[in-house]
Amino acid sequence: MNQYDFHEIAPYEGQDFLDAVQRLHDSSYFTKNLAASITRLGFVRERRLSSRIAKDLPRLLLEVQNYNEFQKRIFTPYVLEPVEKYTMDSFSVDGLEALDPTKSYVFISNHRDIILDCALLDFALIRDARFEPCEMCFGDNLMVNQFSTDFFKCTGGITVKRSLPSREALENVKILSAYIQYALHVKNKCVWIAQKTGRAKDGRDDTSTAILKMLCHDPLREQGMSIPEALKSLNIVPVAISYQYDPCDISKGREQVRKLRAQGVYSKPKYADVVDMLNGIRMNKGQVHISIGSPLGADYESYADCAREIDRQIHMNYRLYDTNYFSYDYVRSTEIYKDMYADMKTAAFLKRYNNLSEKVRLNILNCYANPVRSYKEELAMLIREKA
Repeated sequence: MNQYDFHEIAPYEGQDFLDAVQRLHDSSYFTKNLAASITRLGFVRERRLSSRIAKDLPRLLLEVQNYNEFQKRIFTPYVLEPVEKYTMDSFSVDGLEALDPTKSYVFISNHRDIILDCALLDFALIRDARFEPCEMCFGDNLMVNQFSTDFFKCTGGITVKRSLPSREALENVKILSAYIQYALHVKNKCVWIAQKTGRAKDGRDDTSTAILKMLCHDPLREQGMSIPEALKSLNIVPVAISYQYDPCDISKGREQVRKLRAQGVYSKPKYADVVDMLNGIRMNKGQVHISIGSPLGADYESYADCAREIDRQIHMNYRLYDTNYFSYDYVRSTEIYKDMYADMKTAAFLKRYNNLSEKVRLNILNCYANPVRSYKEELAMLIREKA
């Protein structure tokens, strides 16, 4: 299976990892200013924690030997735990108890936040103690310099190359598919990947069959499997993550409107995703929930059938909050779900969008409302199937 050179896309291992953490150690930004930077981001209010970060990081960076240790000893205590404590009202997970920690899975998730969707799943895996951190697919648009590349690849990041010419893109699909199979079946690692390219900026969580085709490319072409065999080899588990408040809802809404105006031809500013990534980490998210679905055990004859089951689980398992129910009623001018947001400060929720154009505001509210629509559509489909 290891017929390709995975060096460019795989997480750092061995000497590459040690060289990268040495670079991070030598970076004045990372070692001396991380505590101050986190404080400026707004979720560290305890001076003792801030000073502990500055004191402990240089030593820890020289002690960790691989990305499992980096996740457990650095990223979790110094980033994810403060994020949970200071930017969430609650963080909950269900479904993990049904998984077998001796097996490797491909977690296919809906995509709301650039980094937290996969990082919080890792957080849940680490807290469970039965599981090791998973590897995570990141677009190379986030790797804007050596520092960001080192950071992502030290935290188990698999590099997904985007905007390649067609011939190079096809070769990249081969290598990426082969590496994910290698991670699953040789390294025995779980892998996280979003259900489609980019975040769902309209609140519609629909799986792209292109993702499934990419994942199956190597077993189909190189191992001679049928489509059902290739899909089963992935051991897919659908994952639904929901945020009561989306910290990047305004930037997503603006981007969607700009794309419509540009008729799809729209290029984001170079550091737009980095800004959204930082905002996603530092801003209030309210309640956050991850629902881990059931492994896909059936034989799916087509990518569309497999995508349909992933969508069904994500739509049904997505935890709906008062912001979702209120937005659904608001954009439809109804009061169907008024009991579900009776205690919500709706005027304060809407005030955040007062200075936006009507198109941007409605796009944002529809983004909150669409998970309710998806859930209702799944229920209607289930009723028709049983009739």
